[in-house]
Amino acid sequence: MAVYPAGLFPDSLSPGGIVLMSTDPARPRHYRRILFRLLAGAAAAVTMVVAGAGVAHAEADRTLTSNLTGTHNGYYFSFWKDSGNASMTLRADGRYSSSWNNSTNNWVGGKGWATGTRRTVSYSGTYNPGNNNTYLALYGWTRNPLIEYYVVENFGSYNPSSGATRLGTVTTDGGTYDILRSQRVNQPSIDGIQTFYQYWSVRQQKRSSGTITTANHFDAWARAGLNLGTNHSYQVMATEGYQSSGSSDITVREGGGGTDPTTPPPNGSNCTAAISAGEQFGDRFNLNVAVSGTSSWTVTLNLNGGQSLQNSWNAAVSGTTGSVTARPNGNGNNFGVTVMANGNWTWPTITCLAG
Repeated sequence: MAVYPAGLFPDSLSPGGIVLMSTDPARPRHYRRILFRLLAGAAAAVTMVVAGAGVAHAEADRTLTSNLTGTHNGYYFSFWKDSGNASMTLRADGRYSSSWNNSTNNWVGGKGWATGTRRTVSYSGTYNPGNNNTYLALYGWTRNPLIEYYVVENFGSYNPSSGATRLGTVTTDGGTYDILRSQRVNQPSIDGIQTFYQYWSVRQQKRSSGTITTANHFDAWARAGLNLGTNHSYQVMATEGYQSSGSSDITVREGGGGTDPTTPPPNGSNCTAAISAGEQFGDRFNLNVAVSGTSSWTVTLNLNGGQSLQNSWNAAVSGTTGSVTARPNGNGNNFGVTVMANGNWTWPTITCLAG
């Protein structure tokens, strides 16, 4: 039976194991990594003893060209490909480098942790996707329920969440992320063929270095009704490519990374604003905004072309077009707005400043 990677998957998989693939060349389909998922899920479920910060002898660089999971210099790693010349080199601490070309149908690899948590993740380096189907993401799984999740920081020509249901946005770590959900029915997972949801945070302002406050994404998903499982499997900072060529050189570690190299974090960067859908009418729509991390904040909503503010509640709001500013008015940290669409139904982007 053909083996497919996670993140790039067929539309359907028959009970007999025959993959039914789309023939539409304009929308490349994502195939799922059966072998990779099973190996990585099993490895992450095993209690592993790894070297700590006081390791006397660092492991030498190690280049992988065949499928493998394990630990290297205290970090969990995973590497999978279905063909071709993709390779990943494990380097000091949380660093890895990778390269691939069009001879590889699909590959994925990265370094991180055998067990996912609400940790803050810092990563830095270079990512060269070109105009290709590839992405850079914090990636993991949970069980009870079975959930696959992505915090996508950068991608090439194809947004990996295409076709997912948009449920809102969250502003954190100097950028705004779209929150989405998709469902996989009878598809391969870390627990074999299952039906499960995928949760997505896709960064609007692409970057290749920065800090991911994972807890802010988990909390934003929960506010949108997307609850993770109680049993976390692995969590890695992954590079993936599908029928493409590119390279990456990424270092990942736990903890804050200081200034965001793409968008400097605002004063009081603990301010997080999550936007979610309210009622929708024939010519306008409501949005709900939840602010966390501070009780003294300024939220800016950047309305799109043609849109205007019709109404607001639970905040002091100024402006009606372009950039609209909201501040606390004594009614807590949750407020809402009504936006006249005027033919443009794209949600505004949102930023949050503390103080």
